This record gives sequence, structure tokens and C-alpha cells, in this order.
Amino acid sequence: MIKDYEEFKKFVLNLTTIDLNAYKEKQMKRRIDTLIARHKYDGYDSYCKAIKEDANLRDEFVNYLTINVSEFYRNPALWKTLEDVILPDLISKFGTKLKIWSAACSTGDEPYSLAMVLAKKIPMRDIKIIATDIDDQVLEKAKDGVYGANSIKGLPKEFQDKYFDKMGDRFYKISDDIKKCVEFKKGNLLKDAYPTGCHLILCRNVLIYFTEEAKRDVYAKFNKSLVTDGCLFVGNTEQIIGYKELGYSYQHLFFYRKTN
Repeated sequence: MIKDYEEFKKFVLNLTTIDLNAYKEKQMKRRIDTLIARHKYDGYDSYCKAIKEDANLRDEFVNYLTINVSEFYRNPALWKTLEDVILPDLISKFGTKLKIWSAACSTGDEPYSLAMVLAKKIPMRDIKIIATDIDDQVLEKAKDGVYGANSIKGLPKEFQDKYFDKMGDRFYKISDDIKKCVEFKKGNLLKDAYPTGCHLILCRNVLIYFTEEAKRDVYAKFNKSLVTDGCLFVGNTEQIIGYKELGYSYQHLFFYRKTN
């Protein structure tokens, strides 16, 4: 019998490996209570039984839980900083075969945006981006590479024209050349091993939902994943509190360098 939110969190951890203790409780509990009410279950126990037995309902729950909000080229000014300042510096230091990780990549908008930007600077055959997310559904969508007009509306026209084919009136399919640059994998930031030897890590607009303790742990792990002088690119609502203690220097707004 799942009687309260504490027991619900334990159930979810066992069922999905998602640790709700790492998320801001008030915010997450409100989202979950809303979802349960929407489906007209009378509480945690009946809902838990339902998501345990129904794989589609369980997938919907994980998708809702992981808050997938994404779009291509989100915050264009930051992408210009990446293109004009960060990437040229990384290429001059480490060469064209950069190891790049897009963490919590959602539906693939971010790693695909990065592949397009990189293709202006290095041969496409050298672009290898690892992209991970906890949600199987969004990873499948990312691999399909089909997006609505709203997803790509902020993308520079040069990229829209060069790398997308229109499908009907409302959808666009990304080119195979860009898809080949990105390898999608399932990954849980709170549980799984991180890639090593990264020159650039993107993790944007995800950790804002985590507790301060969980955030600090993830930033410390990112630091271990980066090579010295590698760069971490975070979201425009995020900043790393105590970044020096975690082994970073502050280079540009929302870009942090590994110092040690």
C-alpha cells in the first residue's frame, strides 16, 4: 500500500531508477499530483498499480516526470558565443576531433544544433557527439529526427534551408548527414557512469529542477568528465554556485572552464 509521497518516491526509484529525492520536492510533487488527478486515480496507490501494469502509462509518466522542454538553437546569443568564441578556442587547443557530450538531450534539438554549428568549422566526418537522456520516448523521437515548425523557428535560416526537408505542412525532417554526427544513448545523470575525456559538455535547463545537493554532485561529476581547459555550457537560468571550489573558472556568461 503506497500511502504517501515518501513511499511513492521509493516505488518510483525501484520501478524506473529515477530518484525523486534529487528533485525539488514541492515542484515535483505538484506535477505528479496534477498528473494523477488528470487520469482520475484516487491516490498514489492506485496510480502506482496502474503504471506498474501498463507500460504505455509508465512511459507517459517518465516522459512527464523528466520535463522535456526543448527547441533548436535555444537562446541564440549563447549559441553565437559558442560558435564565435568557445568552439574556435577548443579547436585551437584540442584539434578538430573534439569529444562532446550533450547531457539530458531531450528530443535531440540541442546536439543537432551543435552539429550544424560545428559543421561550419570542422569536417562533418570529425563531428562525434554523445547525447544521453533518461527518457526512452524522447530518445526515439530524437533518432527519428522529425520536428514541428515551432521546434526549429529559432534556428538560423541557413541551417533550416541546408539541413531540413519539409514533410507536409507542419513537419520537418533533419538530414541524415547531421543525424550521423550524433549517437543517442540512455543515461541517468543521478545514477550512471559519465563519459570521460570530454572537451565540451552541454547540460542546459535541466538541473534547475534538482536540489542544491544533487546539482553540486552533478557539476562535480561533469568536472571529472572534462579534460583540463574543457568547457561546460549550462542554461540561461543556471549558474554554478561555488564554481571555483568545484574546479571551474568562469569564462563567459553560462560557460565554465575546468581548471583542475
